[in-house]
Amino acid sequence: IAIGRIISPATLQAYHKDTIRSMVLDEFRGQWLILLFYPGDFTFVCPTELAETARLYAEFRKLGAEVCGVSTDSV
Repeated sequence: IAIGRIISPATLQAYHKDTIRSMVLDEFRGQWLILLFYPGDFTFVCPTELAETARLYAEFRKLGAEVCGVSTDSV
């Protein structure tokens, strides 16, 4: 995956709004998608990069981007 590259179609399990649901990457066609990879919940990354991304989320949305966090944890 790289900036400007098309992501292959995929359906993933995601935790979203207090529930586990299927997320189809095609849902994001036509907009920027930021995939934020981090090692796992409750690691040193959580309080830094994830908090900063959450703080800037409205700005990302204004720019037409959606943000998805991807970790090594189970769904």
